[in-house]
Amino acid sequence: MELAAGTEVGYFQGLRQGFSCCIAIINNEETESKMMRHRVLSLLLGAALAAALPAHAAEPIKIGISGPFTGGSSPMGLSMRDGVKLAVADINKSGGLLGRQIVLVERDDEAKNERGVQVAQELINKEHVVADLGYINTGVALAATRFFQEAKIPVIDNVATGSQVTQQFLPPDYADSYVFRNSAADRIQSAMIVEEAVVRRKFSKVAILNDDTNYGMLGRADLEKALAAKGIKPVAEEKFKIKDVDMTAQLLRAKEAGAEAVLTYAIGPELAQVANGMKKLGWKVPMIGSWTLSMANFIDNAGAESEGVRMPQTFIQEPNTPKRKAFIEAYLAAYNPPNGRIPSPVSAAQGYDSVLLLAAAIKQAGSTDGPAIRAALENLKDKVDGVVTVYDHPFSHENHEAITANIPVIGEVKAGHVVYAYEEERKNPLRLEKH
Repeated sequence: MELAAGTEVGYFQGLRQGFSCCIAIINNEETESKMMRHRVLSLLLGAALAAALPAHAAEPIKIGISGPFTGGSSPMGLSMRDGVKLAVADINKSGGLLGRQIVLVERDDEAKNERGVQVAQELINKEHVVADLGYINTGVALAATRFFQEAKIPVIDNVATGSQVTQQFLPPDYADSYVFRNSAADRIQSAMIVEEAVVRRKFSKVAILNDDTNYGMLGRADLEKALAAKGIKPVAEEKFKIKDVDMTAQLLRAKEAGAEAVLTYAIGPELAQVANGMKKLGWKVPMIGSWTLSMANFIDNAGAESEGVRMPQTFIQEPNTPKRKAFIEAYLAAYNPPNGRIPSPVSAAQGYDSVLLLAAAIKQAGSTDGPAIRAALENLKDKVDGVVTVYDHPFSHENHEAITANIPVIGEVKAGHVVYAYEEERKNPLRLEKH
């Protein structure tokens, strides 16, 4: 038996007091039978032991957090993780959940599919988490979430946007899906990118440049569908690999095809190579792409070439609601990022909100049982006041997407920060009316 540090003295004092009490009673009750003496002695010894031993605190609630905390995707992963940690700290300060504290079990998936699978298995089989939050990269999410599905442990994907992520475990093949999401799916973003390029800015000749990961290729497919709906076929479609540093050949082909704008699906470092490559060619056309154009390692590595780039965003680092003001101030105070800029504001805000959604479900379920949490998520009775929006029945049994098409806005890089591209969207930050 192990005792907490500092309890040994009280433990043995309690034993001595218990023994003294027992002896006194036995001496005064010599007329009792030997059996009665033994019973009294046993009862009092048990009481003495109970008084001396420290009380055990309720077991904490273990929640996994998976993401790339190193490498090119790390601005997203670290920002997401830090947003999650802020929300958990707030909940624990207020007494936790179901009278228990939350403990986060962090794992770096390195943006690698095979590592994501290892992390999922470790969180399930070794750490015994009750839920998992995270996933930045679509490929990792597609590879790893099936293990949580099999274990009936809920996952809230708070960053990865591939349209297929929440579509893997649907009826009739599966009775219930355990994969939820509170980021904007690529089918939503691709429609917004095309709306911005084709409808608002009247470009009829566009090129698509994407990386060759699951994220880039699936995103390109969504862009092709959105363009086809407007009767437009890209004049060029080019891809590149992660860590490629020279996009000259791809950009030359897009330029020679007469592209008036470049639509992108990739992540920060490679997107910076696209922007810088356009400068080298002396070719300046608008760059409009997925939300990852807001990553710090795109903006910083592209420098002046990032100016004017536009992308969908669920959250822009502007304190235009009380919740957002409090969140931004708390993040900056806790982590002190360079230039007062959250490395990936979208990731941080969605990470924070994913905790609030999960906590609301656990509280409503009154349990940390996986099926009970899933059922509660699908029928949240109370609104959840998040940083991105106010979530009002965000999920159902048939729909596990919390972000609807009305919520994201168009952001634009100006002077090294992402701001609202349109004033009317800035004035309506929570975008509550569902389309």
